[in-house]
Amino acid sequence: MSEKPHERIAEIKRKADEGPTILQHSFRPFFMSAGLWATLAVPFWLLSFAGVLVLPEGFDGLLWHQHEMLFGFAGAAIAGFILTAISNWTGRLPVSGWRLAVLVAMWIAGRVGFLTIAWIGPLAAAVLDLSFLTMLALMIARELISGNNWRNLPVLILISFFTLGNWLVHFEISGLVETADMGIRLSTFILAILVAVIGGRVVPSFTRNWLVKSGSDVLPEPMGRFDGVALAALIVFVIAQVLMPDIQVTSWLALIAGGLHGVRLLRWKGWAIFAEPLMWVLHLGYAWLVVALLLIGASGLTDNVPDSAAIHALTAGGFGTMIVAVMTRASLGHTGRELVSTPATTVVFILITIAAPTRVGAPFLNDLNLTAIWISGIAWTFGYGLFSVLYFPVFTQPRVQKRQANQVSE
Repeated sequence: MSEKPHERIAEIKRKADEGPTILQHSFRPFFMSAGLWATLAVPFWLLSFAGVLVLPEGFDGLLWHQHEMLFGFAGAAIAGFILTAISNWTGRLPVSGWRLAVLVAMWIAGRVGFLTIAWIGPLAAAVLDLSFLTMLALMIARELISGNNWRNLPVLILISFFTLGNWLVHFEISGLVETADMGIRLSTFILAILVAVIGGRVVPSFTRNWLVKSGSDVLPEPMGRFDGVALAALIVFVIAQVLMPDIQVTSWLALIAGGLHGVRLLRWKGWAIFAEPLMWVLHLGYAWLVVALLLIGASGLTDNVPDSAAIHALTAGGFGTMIVAVMTRASLGHTGRELVSTPATTVVFILITIAAPTRVGAPFLNDLNLTAIWISGIAWTFGYGLFSVLYFPVFTQPRVQKRQANQVSE
């Protein structure tokens, strides 16, 4: 007698649960990897920047820093979030077991490849590094197609363009065409759109749930036409920023997008959720996107705002804050733990919040520039280092059962 579909699915899920806990869901290994790499990559860059680490000839330290914070740190966080969310979007079983292990191994190989590029050569580094994001995009496409989930096709498109940016970096490293700057720029601002798209879903949704549970009469505005206009403005700016970053029209587009997303953020009533750090850190992450857009616009129209300040508002501020906000909340929620920030987790948020404005403000401080960069780097390293230590048991231990979770909350 042939096995029934529901029995086959139950058997697949049972076998997945029998494997190592860390391979039972994609957020476990990838969020852990993102935290560890954020902890290691910034000190490596700071020490090499200061000349303490002597880099081999042919190793571009600045490009390594840009590449690894984007495609290493953010890439791991993206993989953990999207592959976790996609099972909810499609109703299919999550990627787990050996398939997840292979994808994680590809991520690790990419980090080793780009770190050793001066020794193994650009071709070998490209093969090792490009395999991860390329495979991730293919896996997302497979899940969306198999689940007939066309609503989330824009996410696949964004991940594909993010991956293209990495290909453009390797094209230049391989001596084919000078596209590294465009590749970094493309992936950076595609990630900004991804923050706006995903943030536009989770921030108001989580805010509404928390406010309703708290009995508040203040609720976020529902998603509507204004959100579509704000996203469209951001997309238009990103296209201009990637293709024509140095013209004034692009700067004005950044200011318009920043203003619209500032209003969008205000519509989510963030002032009503300050009592819970898991909530205000999400709003803060989105606020950094607004600040970054305004600074990018200002930097193109005046010499008083350095480009470095504007781009770090987006990367250290927007990406760094939003990634740690999403990783902490998703990790707690998907392992059955209470959605409340512990004092130690709040310290993580505070450290990242110190790191971001300090790095953004560094170019304005003249003689104190390097001091501010080091303070920022140390705060970032301790922040993500503490996250990695705190959440290691969350990633490696089984899901908390409902009865146990209720006991914890009592």
